[in-house]
Amino acid sequence: MTWISFPGLAATGCVRHGFSTREGGVSRGVYRSMDLSYTRGDDKAAVDENFRRFCAGIGIDPASLVSTQQTHTTRVIRVTEKDRGNGITKPQAYADVDGLVTNVPGLPLITYHADCVPLFFVDPARKAIGLAHSGWKGTAGRIGEETVKVMGREFGSRPEDMVAAVGPSICRKCYEVSKDVYAAFADRFSPEDMKAVFDRKENGKYQLDLWEANRRVLMEAGIRPENISVTGFCTHCHPDLLWSHRALGNARGSLAAFLCLTEGGEERSSHGI
Repeated sequence: MTWISFPGLAATGCVRHGFSTREGGVSRGVYRSMDLSYTRGDDKAAVDENFRRFCAGIGIDPASLVSTQQTHTTRVIRVTEKDRGNGITKPQAYADVDGLVTNVPGLPLITYHADCVPLFFVDPARKAIGLAHSGWKGTAGRIGEETVKVMGREFGSRPEDMVAAVGPSICRKCYEVSKDVYAAFADRFSPEDMKAVFDRKENGKYQLDLWEANRRVLMEAGIRPENISVTGFCTHCHPDLLWSHRALGNARGSLAAFLCLTEGGEERSSHGI
């Protein structure tokens, strides 16, 4: 089994984290082999085993995972002990939430992905974490900035203390979008930022850089540039390793991002890439 991790997050010494790949699971058919979604038609027992294997690899409790029903919003909520197992071992208790934050050690957060950006946040000073799902709508709505604000409000976190990561998603050269997407960004991004994250094409469409857009959102929210890691893995470029909606359509599994606050100690790193 392999997963993708970020040295900058591991170096905080207070989290376990990882982003799954397609490798190391037991799912079959179009879901082969590491599928982490209960909603795409895969066998539940296979997904249960996939979660067990992945969580064992990074050293977290699969029964404690907290998930949400993602709908490309910018809503971020705080989760506590009562949310342990939400959407995994207990029925989903809330919807229209794309970001989760907590300061409870041993309460792992999870978001699902297949081209959209996972955003990881760690505040080693206040011992708090956040995880967000940022597709083009979430990025245009600046969910990364909203996550920073919620962590500040709930835990007293300061952006200058935070360490963040922009995780695997579809890259700029693979992500063609239409004028309506460009217009949505233009309402919330400066002209300088628009030039940096969009390339206009001869067919009237655009190539969008979600990695750079989210990096800029995080910097403008106050996170230091040197504390932001940006992935080098494109889901669309590597459909053999990563699930991609654009490359594979609906007949596919899902990736997941995991982040868990610990009581201390070094993070596991074997088989991480």
